[in-house]
Amino acid sequence: GDKEVVLNGTVREFQYTNPHSWIQLTVADEAGKNVEWSIETQAPIVLLRAGLKPTALRPGDKISLRAHPMRDGSPGGSLIALTKADGTVFTLRGQRAN
Repeated sequence: GDKEVVLNGTVREFQYTNPHSWIQLTVADEAGKNVEWSIETQAPIVLLRAGLKPTALRPGDKISLRAHPMRDGSPGGSLIALTKADGTVFTLRGQRAN
């Protein structure tokens, strides 16, 4: 919970489902190879309160997000905040945007 990563990538899929929603994000690694990250978010009601509606993220959208990475180093984590290409910032309840 103390570590954070910043990911800049392209939304492949936004799964707005209970009990937790997911963002599938394609990110270029240091070698330029595309890696798919699975970012877990909160339940839809928490996302809605943060302003994230089911249509907020569409395949192909460019976003930047902060997440707590998986402990085992696999490409996944838990969402802290995300920023859309237009500068709109979404943070989850209890999380800081900065």
